[in-house]
Parts: sequence; structure tokens; C-alpha cells
Amino acid sequence: MTGSAASRAPPVLAVGDGALGFWKALREVFPTAREQRCWVHKTANVLDAMPKSAQPAAKKAIQDIYNAEDREHAERAIQTFAKLYGAKFPKAVKKITDDQDVLLEFFDYPAEHWIHLRTTNPIESTFATVRLRTKVTKGAGSRAAGLATVFKLVESAQARWRAVNGAHLVPLVRAGARFERGQLIERPEAVAA
Repeated sequence: MTGSAASRAPPVLAVGDGALGFWKALREVFPTAREQRCWVHKTANVLDAMPKSAQPAAKKAIQDIYNAEDREHAERAIQTFAKLYGAKFPKAVKKITDDQDVLLEFFDYPAEHWIHLRTTNPIESTFATVRLRTKVTKGAGSRAAGLATVFKLVESAQARWRAVNGAHLVPLVRAGARFERGQLIERPEAVAA
């Protein structure tokens, strides 16, 4: 048998934008994986539903949500956002309030991981390089050439990838350890007592 059991285990969490096809496929293939929506995509969608004049202050209010010190503070920041903008821009507010649970999912993981879990941008920036290169060359020619080009571009990009903060915590997350306010709950039964 090759590979470890952990390498075959389903993902614990998937991070993505609002693409319904992705989430449908995820639920079919990995039904136990939890969902985190990308804050960069969500911010852009919310701001697109508002006039330009309201966007700078709204963007700051959105940043207050995902940069909150914990879930409770983030939930209060969502309430504040709803109070500030709900009367004038209900569609924009609804984009956050309707997805609140999947936007705040990252708070159930180690605080060291939050910066990595809030957005899909790290992977998207890697593929932006691939898209740019294939656009400039107007296609790869053959499937083999395309795969080779993508491989070399991603291999080159990985030299600039940032290491995961708190990498030592990943096995604990995969094993189902609980985290509250970004901290490991060592003895959940002691907390309940």
C-alpha cells in the first residue's frame, strides 16, 4: 500500500467563491468537508451592489468582520454592517448575512491558519500566471505541451509560496481537534464540567 491514510482522507475544509457547481461537486465527492467562502470574492460582490461613494467605508466595515479577533466580534461586526447599510443597500447586506455561517467558518480553526483560510487568492494568483502565459502564447499547442507549461509555471511559482502558519497544527485539525477563538481545546470535557 502506498501513501499514508492521511493523504487519502477527505479534505476537512474547502475554500471557494460562490460558484454553485464547485459546492455541489464538493458535497457529492467529499460530503464531510466543511465550507469557507472567500472574503475577497464576497467583498467584491458586496461592493458591486453599492454605489461607488459608499464603497470605501463599506469595505472598511467588511474588513472589520473578517479581521475580527474571534467569531463573536465578527458576528457583532456583521450586525453593525447590517445596521449601517441595511436600509439603503439591503441586497448588499443580504450577501453577507445569508452566507454568515460559511463566511465565518475559518474561526473554528487555529488562529494561525485564519489568514490562509479566508481567501482563495493564494491559489488564484498562481493560476493567474498560468492564464497570462497561455493567453500570450495563444494556447499551448498540444495537450502535452499545455500540461508541461502549466507544470513548469506552477513549479516556478511554488518557490514564492508562503509556508502555512502553524503547520504543526494541521495534523490536529485533520484528527478532528476542536479550536475555540483560534486556540486548541485540550480537554473539551473539562470545559463542559
